[in-house]
Amino acid sequence: MIDEYQLQEKSRRLQEGTDGPWKPTAHTISEQENVLATNPNYSNPKAFKAPHSVRQWFRVVSWILIVASVIGFFVVMWLPSHPIWLIATISGVFIVGVLSLFFTAGNYRHNPNLDENGTAV
Repeated sequence: MIDEYQLQEKSRRLQEGTDGPWKPTAHTISEQENVLATNPNYSNPKAFKAPHSVRQWFRVVSWILIVASVIGFFVVMWLPSHPIWLIATISGVFIVGVLSLFFTAGNYRHNPNLDENGTAV
């Protein structure tokens, strides 16, 4: 029976040019903690820009609709008697807000939070 791990290691060693039996080596990896050392510049104009196109204004309106419907849900939840048309209206506003995000979303190629493979960073 052939061990797949050993075949992969043999292939890796051949690619590196160090063919032969594997010998364990010991070394320590020193990791630098730079979480607290970084200071993001929130006043950077590229990070926070006002909407400058119609699509971006519609995206802002979509998020306002979503937030307003969530607030409406919380308000209706505490009312003692709530008519069905009010719940349907709030649900409709929420659905319109969420669906409009799909139409107002920008091109994924211009998203600064994605790397070249489309993975969120």
